[in-house]
Amino acid sequence: MQNNVLGALKEHENKLLTIWSQLLLENGSTDGATEEEESKEFASLLLDALHQSKDNQNSEEFEKVHDLLIGISSSRAKRGFSPRENAQYLISFKEAASKILSDIEKDPVELYNANLQLGSVLDNMTIMTFEAYMKGREDVISRQIDEISEISTPVIRVWDGVVALPIIGTLDSSRTQVVMENLLQQIVDTGSSIAILDISGVPAVDSLVAQHLIKTVSATRLMGAECIISGIRPEIAQTVVHLGIDLTGIITKASLASALQTAFEMLQLTVVKRK
Repeated sequence: MQNNVLGALKEHENKLLTIWSQLLLENGSTDGATEEEESKEFASLLLDALHQSKDNQNSEEFEKVHDLLIGISSSRAKRGFSPRENAQYLISFKEAASKILSDIEKDPVELYNANLQLGSVLDNMTIMTFEAYMKGREDVISRQIDEISEISTPVIRVWDGVVALPIIGTLDSSRTQVVMENLLQQIVDTGSSIAILDISGVPAVDSLVAQHLIKTVSATRLMGAECIISGIRPEIAQTVVHLGIDLTGIITKASLASALQTAFEMLQLTVVKRK
């Protein structure tokens, strides 16, 4: 690394930060004070590395810059920045640094070489930012999936000894696991003897969905509770018959109200209207 040119950027750090911040604002690639301190630390570490290291991006100084940049990119991903805005973070830094270099170096050849070396360093870092950004977005998506799964599989205690689980959306293997875990845990916690699986919100039932339901019923029975499947619509009934799915031995009802009435009968309870 040519310290006589790129190393001189350290002497103009405050001016570089001012230009960089302005460029980020113009491009809409910043959320203001939230990352101001991060940007100052990044600029300081990078300019120190450019000043101290010679053609060695694997030096200890650059490792500190890389670690900080990965953290910044991951944080920006979680704060909702787009891939373009994330890339613009370093592109704007390169533009600001190039303006400073044009002011301090008048030799065209030296200026060209300095910009070439600066571009090589920042281009490699840009690749790192994309990798860190994708990892950050994957973490966000994974957390959202977990939150949605918890929200979409609520187990409701509808009566003493009776719990209900309304299922909305398609059942797959991973979601079935969540459904079973939540249902079985609630059966243990409440001491319920009857569980109602309401599939009114399931758009379609195929052989795979049916197998998941049967597994859930079997797991419930192993816990000593009876399971009722409600929300069997005419089209679902036709599909089950057409696919030859055997639901023999499983209590099925057309509506949640009908399933609840059956649960009361199994518990020898009677609900009457007051006169």
